[in-house]
Amino acid sequence: MSSLPVPSPLRRRWFLFKTPVDETLTASAVFSCLLVALRVMHTGRPTFIFMPWNLFLAYVPYFVSSWLTRPGRRLRPVVKAIGLAGWLLFIPNSFYILTDLYHLADGHRDARVPEWYDLVLILSFALSGTLIAVMSTRQIEGLILPRAGFRGRWAFLFPLMFLNALGVYLGRYLRYNSWDIFTNPVDLAADICGMILHPLHHPNAWGMIGCYSILLSLIYNLLTKITDHGKYDRANLEP
Repeated sequence: MSSLPVPSPLRRRWFLFKTPVDETLTASAVFSCLLVALRVMHTGRPTFIFMPWNLFLAYVPYFVSSWLTRPGRRLRPVVKAIGLAGWLLFIPNSFYILTDLYHLADGHRDARVPEWYDLVLILSFALSGTLIAVMSTRQIEGLILPRAGFRGRWAFLFPLMFLNALGVYLGRYLRYNSWDIFTNPVDLAADICGMILHPLHHPNAWGMIGCYSILLSLIYNLLTKITDHGKYDRANLEP
C-alpha cells in the first residue's frame, strides 16, 4: 500500500497549506493575481483589483475547515460550534466568485485588453473559488456526516447550497458582506424577512436562489464523485 506524500520543506515554507492540492491552488491564486497586476500595469487603471480580495475571502472558510478537520485535533463542542458557525458565515464567499463572470458584460471592458485575456482572468478566479468551496465543504461534510448515506448527504447538501445561493444573492444584488451580520444586522434581517414574507414580490431573487442552489449542488456532487471514483480506482490498482 502506498503512503501519503510527505510535504517537502519548500512546500511547508512557501505554500498556504501542506498538500499537493494546496500547492496547486496556491499556484492558481498567484497566476490569477499576476493577470490582474499585468492588466493594471498595461492599462493604468485598477480594473479587477477587487478580485484578489474576493479570492482571499474565498480562502477564509477553507482555513477554518482545514483547522477544524486537522488530523488528531480534538476540540470542545463549543469551539467546534463556533468554528462551524464562522465557516457557514463565510462559505458563500467561495461560491460568489462564479458570479464575477458578469463583469465580462459590464463596464469593466477595455479596448486595450483582448477579450480573451479578461475571460481567462475571471475564469481563473472562478475556478479557484469553486474548487476551494468544494474542498472546504467536503471537509465539513466529513466532519459532520462521516458515514452518511445518499439521503443523509442530500439532506445536508441541498439546504447548505440553498444558504450559499441566498448569501450569493445578498452579496451580488443587495451588496451585503459576511460581516454585515454584525455591523448591519437590522437592515440585513429586514431584507431577508421581506423576501420570505412576500416571495411573490421577489420572483427574480427566488428564481436566482433556486437555480443557483441546484447548480451548486450538482457541481459539488459531480466533483466529489469524480474524486471518490479516482480514489476507488487507485485503491483497486494498489498491490
